[in-house]
Amino acid sequence: MKQNIHPNWHPEARVHCACGNVFTTGSTLKEIAVEICSACHPLFTGQQKLVDTAGRVDKFNQRAAAAAKKKEEAAARKAAKDAKTTAVEA
Repeated sequence: MKQNIHPNWHPEARVHCACGNVFTTGSTLKEIAVEICSACHPLFTGQQKLVDTAGRVDKFNQRAAAAAKKKEEAAARKAAKDAKTTAVEA
């Protein structure tokens, strides 16, 4: 093997998960930050968990709320228009 080309090995590398779980493993990095680990992954826990990447869940909820608001406004305009036409006919 060639000398001085391999990365340093850290047998006690710390892994930090977004859920708060911390464990050690071997790695070429001293510390590793992850979003999902075996303690919080839905496959292992059996619970549903939304992983929000770049705020996509929030953006979807905002679009859904805006669409519902527009639908209500359109229904109100139609009801006002129908009331106006029935008043003119009577």
